[in-house]
Amino acid sequence: MAIHYLCEADVRGLLTMDLALEAVEAAHKAHGSGHAIDVPRQRTRLPSASLHILQGALPDEGVFGYKAYAVSRDGARFMVHLFDAGSGRQTAMIEADALGMMRTGAAGGIAAKYLARADAAVVGVFGAGWQAQSQIEALCRVRPVSRVKVYSRDATKRRAFCARMTQMLAVDVVPADDAEQAVRDADVVVTITTSALPVFDGNWLAPGCHVTAAGANSLNRREIDETTLRRASVICVDSRPTALLESGDLLPVLEKGRVHERQLLELGELVAGVRQGRTAAADITLFESQGMAIQDLALARRLVELARQQGIGTAVPGGGD
Repeated sequence: MAIHYLCEADVRGLLTMDLALEAVEAAHKAHGSGHAIDVPRQRTRLPSASLHILQGALPDEGVFGYKAYAVSRDGARFMVHLFDAGSGRQTAMIEADALGMMRTGAAGGIAAKYLARADAAVVGVFGAGWQAQSQIEALCRVRPVSRVKVYSRDATKRRAFCARMTQMLAVDVVPADDAEQAVRDADVVVTITTSALPVFDGNWLAPGCHVTAAGANSLNRREIDETTLRRASVICVDSRPTALLESGDLLPVLEKGRVHERQLLELGELVAGVRQGRTAAADITLFESQGMAIQDLALARRLVELARQQGIGTAVPGGGD
């Protein structure tokens, strides 16, 4: 039987944020209920490039597989490989640049759904790339967002990004003059950067704010300061084992003993109702997003199902009998 191949154009034609949110929430619920397997990212580094692999399984959805991506000076390219959980036969290959962007934004959206105040309307965002786009779009789906303040290093790029997002989402997306303006009075703050140093002062956070930190997924990156971690009533991660291996925000304070592993909740535990998140309107909550294979697998499975229904994609040899 042939393998179903979806290129980037196929994926972009099928992919919506609503689909991504449903897939990511289902994946985390399975994980929190003990019905999913996720293996922390494995990295192979060479002087000129690096290879990164995430793998896992969603037995109740009948799939397991992995996402692989190589990074070099020429950029990064992502591919998801799906296998049938019963037969072990490979069923699909999906180009996953857009898929990964949308599932990352959806993870931030699901975290806000379970941790941000229900009336959260003002958002501060650090970063003006396409990952920031998906974070804002997801937040607009789960909370009554009316205003987004964006701060990034490049003022020209920042203004262009805000104009594009305002038109795309029909929400007031405006450039912030500095980091403090982005954070002050925000109900939700999102960081999606490659910064090696904290991007804001945790003292600026208003009571009741929710923070999603989605950029520090390696030890040489850090977006959140110790003040933010100290003020947070809830520290949530997508995967505890992965966070303990590669969260540039958490590992320094864990090593100092200022945060303890037992304080870390998993997003799946909140979705499955195993543990409690916010308990008061004034709580500051933090979600540290590292990325999980099951997020990619859940969304990839849904995309392949839609593609088959609509006759989209290419059959390539392989997959076994």
